[in-house]
Amino acid sequence: MRLRDDFCRRSIFACVSRTQSFLFLHLSLFIRRAPVFMETPTPTDWDSVLQFVADPLDFEPKATETAVLQTNGNLQVPTPPVCLILMVVFNCSRMPKLSNDGTPATEEPAEGTTLVSISTTFYPGAQINETTPDVVLLTSDSVFFYVHASALLGSSGNQFNSLLPADPGSCENQDCNAVLSIPEHSTVLNVLLHIIYDMSCIHYSPPFPTLVAAVNCLSTYGISPKLVCVPSTPTYTLLLSYAPLFPLELYALAASFDLYDLAVATSSHLLSFPLATITDEMAECIGPVYLKRLFFLHFGRSDALKRVLLPPPHPHAPTPWCDFNEQKKLTRAWALASAYLAWDARPGV
Repeated sequence: MRLRDDFCRRSIFACVSRTQSFLFLHLSLFIRRAPVFMETPTPTDWDSVLQFVADPLDFEPKATETAVLQTNGNLQVPTPPVCLILMVVFNCSRMPKLSNDGTPATEEPAEGTTLVSISTTFYPGAQINETTPDVVLLTSDSVFFYVHASALLGSSGNQFNSLLPADPGSCENQDCNAVLSIPEHSTVLNVLLHIIYDMSCIHYSPPFPTLVAAVNCLSTYGISPKLVCVPSTPTYTLLLSYAPLFPLELYALAASFDLYDLAVATSSHLLSFPLATITDEMAECIGPVYLKRLFFLHFGRSDALKRVLLPPPHPHAPTPWCDFNEQKKLTRAWALASAYLAWDARPGV
């Protein structure tokens, strides 16, 4: 009986202690958060309060968001990771959005904000070369590309349109880190630099007009398309992927730079193309040599089909079931059917 009474008293005392601890803890939280409008209250004897708390809790608030520090009236934010668009923030911590093709998304900047657009592939810390970039290219739409003078001069035959010194080592003594303005758009220069570095830009999904513009710019910067647009290169593979969609345009591009392998691979998609619809401008772009090859491709396939179909089967010795008269009937029927097929057949059949 006495043991049961002792157990009941201990249980009641434990419940009262926990209730007191809960009330004191929540009261302390309320006191911490409440603003102070009057004079500072007298210090609390926390030893007498915390004697009822078995396990003291840590009420230090944890950081759940990125810290923004206030210094001299300006906001300072942590340095963002390298991306296509790096925002140099003076009074704002808002980062811009990125578009699908890797170029800056059109967005009105906030007041007091400076936007600096940098390529996702050719940025200062990119690991695309053993050395650090020493040339900065600025496109017509204000996008910066950090590249290497040695890579540009190694592919160019005219010092990258006379923008760089002939000796890459002279960049150590000259101000080669100055920004060089390039008249091309950032999407075009992006493809052009990928061609120079022999890298694939398929992850950017450049449209076909951008690829054509980039290939046309190669000669301007002293780069021979015949040396960089060859089979087994990323540029050749990317160009050939557009052959089913733009066969004539791709064939004209290959013909204008004498890219024989690309023209041959593209010509298979032109077998059903009506040659009578080729305009004068397109014929001038293709040129006489490759235009002749395209016509002869169509004519040659038609002639080959006729040579196969028109000759009748070779006659055989007469038999009780197929004598000479029956073979003559078969020959006439064959000539009629083959002439019908050869007349309507097109090179794409």
